[in-house]
Amino acid sequence: MNLHLAPTDSLQRMADLVRARHASLDTMPLEPDGTFQRRGTTLRALTTEVTRCLGEGFRGRAADDFPHLVCAWGKCRVGSTPLTNLFGMAGLPSYYQPVKGILRHALEGTEGVPWLLPLATAESHVFAKETAGPYVLAESLFNPLQAVVEAGYPPERIQLVALDRDPASALASWLDKWSGRAAPPTLLFNYVAAALNLIRIESYAAQVGIPVTHYVYEASRDAAATVRLMFDRLGLAERFSEQSVTDWNEMGELESEHARIIFSDVPAAYPTAGIHGSDSAYRYRARDTSDLGDAVCEVLERCGVYEVYRASVAGCVRDLALDAATATRLFGDAAARPDSGESAFGTPARPATAPIRNPR
Repeated sequence: MNLHLAPTDSLQRMADLVRARHASLDTMPLEPDGTFQRRGTTLRALTTEVTRCLGEGFRGRAADDFPHLVCAWGKCRVGSTPLTNLFGMAGLPSYYQPVKGILRHALEGTEGVPWLLPLATAESHVFAKETAGPYVLAESLFNPLQAVVEAGYPPERIQLVALDRDPASALASWLDKWSGRAAPPTLLFNYVAAALNLIRIESYAAQVGIPVTHYVYEASRDAAATVRLMFDRLGLAERFSEQSVTDWNEMGELESEHARIIFSDVPAAYPTAGIHGSDSAYRYRARDTSDLGDAVCEVLERCGVYEVYRASVAGCVRDLALDAATATRLFGDAAARPDSGESAFGTPARPATAPIRNPR
């Protein structure tokens, strides 16, 4: 696999900009590829368009009318779709990329569908997952939290679940699922940007006062125990049941009507069939990374992707209060990073010490 032949100079420059949260990213020209993006634009322009569409769905609501939103964000292929089904199994309306669906319409130049949420009196809590990547750079750098907040969603009614996964495993999954639709060097470039964009997402959450809980895919090696801890931290302890993690039956067919997922509207250029598997439970699945080669892993290390992952692991260990033995069992060497008491990227941590409680 010749991924190391990608233009590493431009990749390193992009990685440096994302890690620095550089303001130029908002105005950098994003050129169309003719398939997944049909017009030139910028992140700033896309954010304005997506915010406007979201605002149509939020119009007329008082702050108390918004349900408490648990928003999970991560690069693609971090187990976010099974997690969406899990929250649906727990009884929350559980949305699949409602903001990204609008973004993809904006990239095509068509009108997206506003996100129509239930009133808080009908549903006290909802869940939504958003992911970064894979096809074009705009998908990797977009900040859905910013669009949601600027459209009028009260940040005090949002909690962020920051998702991550072992970098080599996630990249191998990108290549397995999408190398027939995008060139592998393009996927590598977008993957690095998406993985590093967690820095920008967490920074924005801290800026507007949204608490963050880290959940790293490898924690699902002990799914029932770690999901329980995550629900406790999110203030959803009474919504948790072990059955919602381990006993899915036909509801584990993630692309079927049996799944507990509310899918968003997306343009036809973005097929989803065949991406999501089926399972009888929420569980960890290992991914073979042997085809990547040492050169690709060195690129991921040099660009800072492994550093972000290790910080995510440290955040997960801290947020779920895992002991050292459990952390090592779940994360191996990645758990060796000392906990500094800060968030993953040097900004003060904002633990959910007073989580929003379910009034039901």
